[in-house]
Amino acid sequence: MTTKRIIVSGRVQGVGYRDWVVRTAQRTGLTGWVRNTKDGRVEILAAGEDEALAALIEGAQTGPGQARVANVEAFAADDEKPNKGFTKRFTA
Repeated sequence: MTTKRIIVSGRVQGVGYRDWVVRTAQRTGLTGWVRNTKDGRVEILAAGEDEALAALIEGAQTGPGQARVANVEAFAADDEKPNKGFTKRFTA
């Protein structure tokens, strides 16, 4: 199992982006969370099979219909291991 921290920038708040991430992650069997950041980005921590993570990262470059993604960065996040489910968190 691999864990990634994904940072998405652009017009990604107020467009259903977090809900889209939760649905996509649950559909592909990932665990973790998603939250807005105070600087207007979306942060995702996701753990699972490499193929599922790659699909989430690829999809994150587009997101839901009203989103306008400018950049997606993914980093290894071995320091934190989500263990079950995928949830939305409050803004950090």
